[in-house]
Amino acid sequence: MLSRICCEATTCAAQLTWWTKPLPSISSLQASGPSHKRSGQPVTLEDGRELRNAFATFATGVAIVTTCFGDEMIGATVSSFNSVSLVPPLVSFSIARTARALEAWNATDRFGVSILARAQSELSSRFARSMADKWSGVEIREANVINVPLIGGALMWFECEVYARYDGGDHIILLGRVLAATRNSEAGTDPLLFHGGTYRHLAPPVGSETIPDNAMWPHGW
Repeated sequence: MLSRICCEATTCAAQLTWWTKPLPSISSLQASGPSHKRSGQPVTLEDGRELRNAFATFATGVAIVTTCFGDEMIGATVSSFNSVSLVPPLVSFSIARTARALEAWNATDRFGVSILARAQSELSSRFARSMADKWSGVEIREANVINVPLIGGALMWFECEVYARYDGGDHIILLGRVLAATRNSEAGTDPLLFHGGTYRHLAPPVGSETIPDNAMWPHGW
């Protein structure tokens, strides 16, 4: 028993020593690795268009977020939708403070999220504009647990209650607790993507590109 305790104590001490080792300096890493000259084109942060283009290098999916404001159905296209937490299940997105329906997004206590499929670029463009008749001819799916419209034909639907709101500069950030999630078994699996200011589509997988389960950071948890 004593030898086991001593062994465990030795192991813990070794692990502690590993964790407390000082991190190498950037200069030492540069000296030990291949030489790379600093290069690249700086982005002018004060130039809105240039900064927007820089942000657009990050590829995203596309979603339409929906709610109701009195008798009016509200919908907006967002590429800022993001998963936040598993316990509790939380998602987020942002809305520009210049949005015509900002008052509705500031007042609502619930919202729906429809993850758009590959063939729904026209709907994405329609709900990205400030127009009064954007719902004309749109297939509406009834939500299961909250009273908001959802976009028919989407890949996935989330029904949420507002969990928190945050200041996001020229946007407001809505954090939602997911109350229900439904996968569309008839829509396939190909999402609509947005990158570099244009819509994109997934290419067929090439070789083995599966992320291992123990690679926790790419999974975001």
